[in-house]
Amino acid sequence: MRTQTYKYLPFFMWLFPLSFFTYQFIWRLWPSLMMHEIMQQFAIDASGFGFLSGLYYYGYSPMQIPVAMMLDRFGARYIVFGCAVLCGIAAFIFTYTDNLYLAFFGRFLVGVGSAVGFLGTSKVISEWFPKDQYARMIGLSFTVGIMGALYGGKPVSLLVENYNWQKVAFVLACASIVLGVGALLFLRSPKTLKTRSEPDHFKVSHFKELLSSTVIWLLALSNFLMVGSLEGFSDVWGVPYLMTAYALSKSDAAELVSFVFIGMLFGGPLLAGLSKKLGNYTVISLCGLGMALALTLLFSSTDYNWYWFAGLLFCVGILGCYQVIVFVAGSDLVSPQVLCVTVAFLNCMNMLGGSFFHTTIGLMMDAFWTGFMGADGMREYTLESYRSALMIIPLCSFLGACLIAFLGARQYQRKYLQFQNQ
Repeated sequence: MRTQTYKYLPFFMWLFPLSFFTYQFIWRLWPSLMMHEIMQQFAIDASGFGFLSGLYYYGYSPMQIPVAMMLDRFGARYIVFGCAVLCGIAAFIFTYTDNLYLAFFGRFLVGVGSAVGFLGTSKVISEWFPKDQYARMIGLSFTVGIMGALYGGKPVSLLVENYNWQKVAFVLACASIVLGVGALLFLRSPKTLKTRSEPDHFKVSHFKELLSSTVIWLLALSNFLMVGSLEGFSDVWGVPYLMTAYALSKSDAAELVSFVFIGMLFGGPLLAGLSKKLGNYTVISLCGLGMALALTLLFSSTDYNWYWFAGLLFCVGILGCYQVIVFVAGSDLVSPQVLCVTVAFLNCMNMLGGSFFHTTIGLMMDAFWTGFMGADGMREYTLESYRSALMIIPLCSFLGACLIAFLGARQYQRKYLQFQNQ
């Protein structure tokens, strides 16, 4: 009976960080569902809204490496608890303040608290599951985590439409604290972990190996440029764009955007299989070119066709899973001792891309603003303002794809020369 219980114990432990990883997607998407209400509450324009949305990533990104080191030192139990409670308290601050600067601070802290989501899940998997199951469990975690993005779309938008948005936010904030307390009460590290030797842990001196790699930096920069399809369009600007372009309701626009996340449910395994046949760099480059093409077609469409748009956004979701291949490519370049922090560094650059796109798109929308004011005294942005600003996403995706193609060609040339010299 004890053997049978232990068989399911790793999955029980995995459940706690996975639940928070899934939950944090909802707060990540929250501004896209509340754009008008947030702009009205704090009397801000598009650039202010973009900056406010991007503060999540400013909090999330710099915390990746520190959180990875704290997880290694203190374990997932206390770090998941602390970050989940912090996220809940920050959500309360953001929800119930009328002070813009306090809202900035709250949104920033939500990002700080969310930083443990993926890293905490990865830590628990590495502790509780055999090494040969790590890749499979990480892929499964991404699939389950994306469900948070799906339920952060239309379902939450319907709740906001039918109930006071502050009540919905209150429940979500309480849920974060409950998840944190659950982790504190039940999450543990396996007893066998104490027998691990000290050299397996990351040391500050290992940063030299990570930061001295030109390939790692180019890989991170490409990731930064290509992430706009997900963290620029899907996370925040997609819903208001579709509402403006085709007079959709908030819930219908959120439903369309959710096809990006549905595509991501299938993209990980599909791209992983392709990368084994075509190579990591080829797959990442093709994904960047594909996302650029799909979004260019979306932004240039003048007539509303639900099936066409859903198909394009589904493809964007599949191609957006290139990030998984970026982590795999990065892991091939470093020693095992630096693997955890390398993934954290690549994820840090990935999330910095989110803050870049949110802020830049907001600034560009204000630059293209025609001067029209709505009846509520808020700025009204035309369809051309949206399209002109959002075109930066496919442009950067194309540049990132070209950079990866160059990187892949360089790696291939190096291997070819090594083969010739043998």
